[in-house]
Amino acid sequence: MVATAAACLLSFGFAQSSGAPAASGESFPLHSVDHHAFRAGEKLSYVLHYGWLNAGVATLELKESDREIQGRKILHAVGIGESTGAFKAFYKVEDRYETFFDKEGVYPWVFIRRVNEGGYIINQDYIFMQHRRTVTTQDNKTYKVAPGVQDMLSAFYFARTIDYSKAQKGDEFEIPCFMDNKEWTLRMRYVGKETIKVRNGKYRCLKFQPVVQEGRVFKTNDDLNVWITDDANHVPVLAQAKVLVGSIKMELSGYEGLANPIAKQ
Repeated sequence: MVATAAACLLSFGFAQSSGAPAASGESFPLHSVDHHAFRAGEKLSYVLHYGWLNAGVATLELKESDREIQGRKILHAVGIGESTGAFKAFYKVEDRYETFFDKEGVYPWVFIRRVNEGGYIINQDYIFMQHRRTVTTQDNKTYKVAPGVQDMLSAFYFARTIDYSKAQKGDEFEIPCFMDNKEWTLRMRYVGKETIKVRNGKYRCLKFQPVVQEGRVFKTNDDLNVWITDDANHVPVLAQAKVLVGSIKMELSGYEGLANPIAKQ
């Protein structure tokens, strides 16, 4: 969990929806999202802490894919997390997440997950048929899902395309997601604006609290907070989580190839 936080920390707030297998021959129109939040060539780097330990590092890199799906251009995002230092000595983590998502619509077509955390292994391969509103998993099961459903990694990018300029304290934003053979809804509650300091400087930010299932991983909603830059990039700068067995912190350590100027002071 620690080393993959940059890719999926927002996923901690998922609340279960439905996961009933289904298939449909009906075809639905594909929508587009008007945004300028990111572009191919972007790379974000994060340092992860578990309690007082420097537990790991993570990177998120976005590239242009040479493939097209349903005649639409594709972006390829890769998230890599690994444990480091003293933490690696007793708990080795090597995780890789990939998503091939629609450049115009910002929803996934293919999701690949390779997780090895202390010998605990997860291999997932999801095929999203967005025009059918279905997902087929590596075990050849097909599930009916909501329009524009996201995977764990594409949700990270889609959340950045949302217009928060008129958000009021307490407003909630929802994103449909498919994870571990279930459809979930990610709900994020807007808290307000803050200027925060991390190891590489100060940033003007928007603060959110993903709405969590209390008692499962977190005691209350206040135990998980995420800050994103108050600019057109909406880059996550800091995430802090108090879990039942300790605390996790993820902070931005580097960036390149941003689509817009960053709100750094």
